[in-house]
Amino acid sequence: MENNDSSRWDAFIEKSDDSTFFHRAGWKVVLEEAYGHKVHFLYAERDGLIEGILPLAQVKSLLFGNNLVSLPFCVYGGVVADNKEAADALIEAACKLADGLKVDALELRNSKISGRNWPEKSLYYTFRRSISEDNDANMSAIPRKRRAMIRQGIKNGLLSESDDGWERVYNTYAESVRNLGTPVFSAKYFRILREVFKSDCRVLMITHEGQDVAGLMSFYFKDQVLPYYAGSYESAKTHKAHDFMYWELMRRSGEEGIKLFDFGRSKADTGPYLFKKGWGFEPEPLHYEYYLVKADAIPELNPNNPKYKLFIDVWKKLPLPVANRLGPLLSRSLG
Repeated sequence: MENNDSSRWDAFIEKSDDSTFFHRAGWKVVLEEAYGHKVHFLYAERDGLIEGILPLAQVKSLLFGNNLVSLPFCVYGGVVADNKEAADALIEAACKLADGLKVDALELRNSKISGRNWPEKSLYYTFRRSISEDNDANMSAIPRKRRAMIRQGIKNGLLSESDDGWERVYNTYAESVRNLGTPVFSAKYFRILREVFKSDCRVLMITHEGQDVAGLMSFYFKDQVLPYYAGSYESAKTHKAHDFMYWELMRRSGEEGIKLFDFGRSKADTGPYLFKKGWGFEPEPLHYEYYLVKADAIPELNPNNPKYKLFIDVWKKLPLPVANRLGPLLSRSLG
């Protein structure tokens, strides 16, 4: 896709019922400028009109392999098309590209099964639910235990505020992922997300007596909101900030007229998975499908893989400045 096709691409995305925020043309800029990944945004057209799209990026690393993904750093991806002919043409083109690049595998992060009978990773679930402009209705839909946590945060004097920058939320995020044993994404990535997606990428900060406690970067698409990158300091536990933070995003979004709250992706039976279920959201399986080229099996680049346990344990003990310096060098290949 050439730069002058971006507006046509986004116009197609805007009218499609199956598109997501992660299909937007801006991701080409983000992935190229933030990480230097080779991007291949494919589209099918007939009589000058786009009938289908497939965003792809190659992530190549000596440590973590060489894969063609739709789309790295994104929870949803795959083909969006008006008809089966366009969808089939795009998948065939992607397979040909994967063969030509000699990658380990082509990964399509589908919400629906493609029907290709490719190997599938049954690991991730998404959590989505309608919300109302009536905050009492939204609160009532949350199970009692979570409501109690939200009210405790309110009682503790927590406040929420929008932030026009990215530095504050990045600082909370960087500390959180270090504590989980995960390399942090680069600050440049957060900055470019804000620059590219503008008002569709927003930051909400949670404070207590004027001090940052937690932060959240969310994506907005059509009538949906997707909280995506969250972080917190140790004080968040004391002040019960996590439930309060997501409630504040839901409350603000409902008042804005947002219709759907997308709690995003979590690995089955993990803490985040159980947290979202505790909010009354029902898990829906995601279908990550693989066309294997050089690989003999599905790539397993996730913290549940036992071979990464020692690395995670060591990373948790790194001083934060060291983790923030080294993390972006690794995380660019962990999308």
